[in-house]
Amino acid sequence: MLDFIVSENEFNKDNIPWNGNRFLIGNGYFGIRGTLEEYSKEHMCAVNMAGIYDRAGDAWRESVNAPNPLHTYIIVNGTKYALPETEPKSHTQTLDFKNGLHLRKTQWQTENGTITIECERFASMSRRHLIAMRYTFFADFECEAEIVTGIDGDVWDINGPHFVKIQTGTQGSVNSVIGTTGEKNISVTAKDCTSADFKAEQTTDEGEKTVYRHFSFKAEPGKEYTIEKIAQITTSEDDFDVAGEIDKLTYSMLRAEHITAWERIWDISKITIEGDDEAMYALNYSIYHLNCIAPREMKGKSIAARGLSGQVYKGAVFWDTEMFMIDYYIHTEPEIAKTLLQYRIDTINGARAKAAEYGLNGAYYAWESQEGGYEGCSDYNVTDVFTNRPMRTHFRDKQYHVSAAVVYGIMKYIRGTGDYSILGEGAMEVIVECAQMYRSLLLKYADKPYYEIHDVVGPDEYHERVNNNAYTNRMAKFVFDTALEMLDEFEAKYPEKIKALDDKYGLEATKAMLKDSAEGIFIREPDNNGIIEQFEGYFKLEDVSVDTVRSRLLDPKEYWGGAYGVAANTQVIKQADVAAMLSMFKDDYSADIMKKNFDYYEPRTEHGSSLSACMYSLLACFTGNTETAYPLFMKSAKADLVKGGKEWAGLVYIGGTHPASEGGAWIVAVNGFAGISEQDGKLVCRPSLPQNWKSMSFKLVYRGTVYKVNINGTKGEISY
Repeated sequence: MLDFIVSENEFNKDNIPWNGNRFLIGNGYFGIRGTLEEYSKEHMCAVNMAGIYDRAGDAWRESVNAPNPLHTYIIVNGTKYALPETEPKSHTQTLDFKNGLHLRKTQWQTENGTITIECERFASMSRRHLIAMRYTFFADFECEAEIVTGIDGDVWDINGPHFVKIQTGTQGSVNSVIGTTGEKNISVTAKDCTSADFKAEQTTDEGEKTVYRHFSFKAEPGKEYTIEKIAQITTSEDDFDVAGEIDKLTYSMLRAEHITAWERIWDISKITIEGDDEAMYALNYSIYHLNCIAPREMKGKSIAARGLSGQVYKGAVFWDTEMFMIDYYIHTEPEIAKTLLQYRIDTINGARAKAAEYGLNGAYYAWESQEGGYEGCSDYNVTDVFTNRPMRTHFRDKQYHVSAAVVYGIMKYIRGTGDYSILGEGAMEVIVECAQMYRSLLLKYADKPYYEIHDVVGPDEYHERVNNNAYTNRMAKFVFDTALEMLDEFEAKYPEKIKALDDKYGLEATKAMLKDSAEGIFIREPDNNGIIEQFEGYFKLEDVSVDTVRSRLLDPKEYWGGAYGVAANTQVIKQADVAAMLSMFKDDYSADIMKKNFDYYEPRTEHGSSLSACMYSLLACFTGNTETAYPLFMKSAKADLVKGGKEWAGLVYIGGTHPASEGGAWIVAVNGFAGISEQDGKLVCRPSLPQNWKSMSFKLVYRGTVYKVNINGTKGEISY
C-alpha cells in the first residue's frame, strides 16, 4: 500500500479550523482535532467524546469535549514560542493516514539562532482510552529551555461551558483534570504521565482548570531533547475497562500496537486503483475517516453527522449513519454495523416519545438523535443573518423519512450479513413501530382511491411542508413492505417469540394494516417526459438556475430554504431527493428514466449538503454514465481534502468532517464503478470503471465470508 500522507508545508492562520478537520485522528471513543499542541480553545482545539452530551443553560445540547491532555509549548531564554502568535521560519503539518499518526515540525528564528520542535501523536487504536505523544526540541545554539506540557481543562465549546466543576490533581508522576457536566453530573477525566530522556528540573503547576509539568534544562547545540506522554481519557459513562496503567506504559510499545491495529483494519478496507492515484488517495482517505469514528468494542453507540470532529450539529446522530455510512461497515466489519443498529434499537423509547409528541403512533426517530434517542433539534434551528434572530424551520417535526432510513439500514445489514438474529434482539419492534408511524401519517380524500402523505420535508430541505414528496412516500411503502416480509421471517425463525409479539401488536390486524398501506399509498410515476415530480406543485415553481438563485443572496451566509429563503419558491434544491430515491430503488426504474431524471434534477441542485454528490454519482453509474459520475464521486471523496465546503447555515457554524460523504464515496466506488450487487444471496460484479482506471481491487465481507474482488478493465472476478 502506498504511503498515504496529507501535509501542509507552510503555516496559514486562516487554515486552523479546516486543518482541525483534515488532520483529525481518532479511535471511535474520541476524536482529536488536528490542531497543534500549543493551541487552546480559541483555535477550536478538542478531544471530542462519542455519545457524551450536556446542555448548558438554555443553549443547544451538544457533545462534550474532554480536557485536553496534549497542551504543550516551548520557552527558550524566557520567550514563549507558539503558533499562531509567533511567526515560524518553517512549518510542516502531516497526517500519516496509513498508520493513524499526526506529525508536525516547526522552526523559529530567534536572535541567537534556530529552534525546532517535532511532535508525533496518535489516538490509540489498540487501547481506546489512550493517547500517546512524543515531543522533541532542539536548537543550533546553547540556550535555557523549558518544555511546558499538561492538561488544559478550559476547553472549546460551541454552546458551553459544559463543565460546572473542574478538579485538578497530581499523584506521583500522574496529573489529572476531572470535568463534571452540569446537566447529568457526568465526569470526564483526563490523566497524563510524561517522561523525559534527558536531565531536567521538573516542577508541577496546578491552576483552577489546568495542571502542567515544566521540564527546565540547558540545551546544547544540535542535541535533541524528547519528552514522551501517555494520556488517558475516561468518563463515568464508560462500559469497558481501561487497559494498562499509564505510568507503566511506553510510547514505543503503544505505537507498535497501534500500527499493528491499523494494519489489520487496512487489510480488509483498503481499495487499490491502478491508473488514478488521485482517486485512490482520496478514496482511502475517506475510508481512514470512517475507521477513525467506528465504535469498535462499544455498546449501543452510533456515529454523529460530523463524526468526532467537534460539537457541530450538536454531536447528534442523523439519518446519515444508516443511509451513507453503514454500508461500509456491513462489508468490512459487520459487528460495527450491528452496534450502529443496536443504538437505534436501544433508543426506541426516544422515538416513541417523539411520535407521541406529534400525535403519531409507533416510533418517529429523531432528526438529531442524542443519548436515549431523544430529539436534539429545536424548532428554531437556523439564525437569520440580518436580524440575528432564530428562524423557524421544520427539520425537527417534518423530516419523517428518518424512521424509514433506520429500517433501510436494518435491511441492508440483514441482506449483507444474513444475520436475522437482530430481529429477535429488538429490530422487529423497530420495523413494526416505524410502520405504525407511517400509517398514522396517511391521508385519504373521499374522491381519491389512494393514501397520501402531506406536510413533510424531504431530503431537499429548502422546500418545507410539501405534499407527497416522492422520496418520503416511496420510503414509507418500503417500510410497509419490509414489515410484512420480516414478520413472516420472524414467525418462521423465532416461533417461541411470536406470541409475545402477537400480544403486543396483534399480528393479524397489523399485517392487514401493512398490506393495505403498502398497496394503497400514492407513488408518483414519471410524467410524459419521464420526469418524476419531486413533490406536488414542484413543476409550478420558478425554473431558474442555481447561479441565478445565488445571485439573489444579500449575504453569503444567508440560509437558502425555509419560508423566506431565496430557493424556496424556485425549483433549485439543496441536495439529491428524487435522485436518491432512484438510486435506492434502481430495480424499479429503467435506465432511461433514471438518466432523464438525472439530467433534469442535477443542474437544479445546489449540492448544499455533502450528502448530495454521491447520490447523483451513483445514479449516473446506474445509467452507464461513468464519466459523468466521476467528478461527483471525487467531490464526495475529497470533501475533507479540499477547502471551501459550506461552513455556515445562517450564523450557525456547521464545519467539520463529512463521514456521510466519505461513506457515499465508498458506495459509489463499490456499488457504482465496481458494479457489486447482490442477486439470489450471492455477490455479482458488473464493473463500469472510469476511463482512466485500469484495474481495481478490494475485499468485501458478505454473509460471513471475506471475498476478494479484482477488476481489470471490463472484467470482474470475485473469489474467496
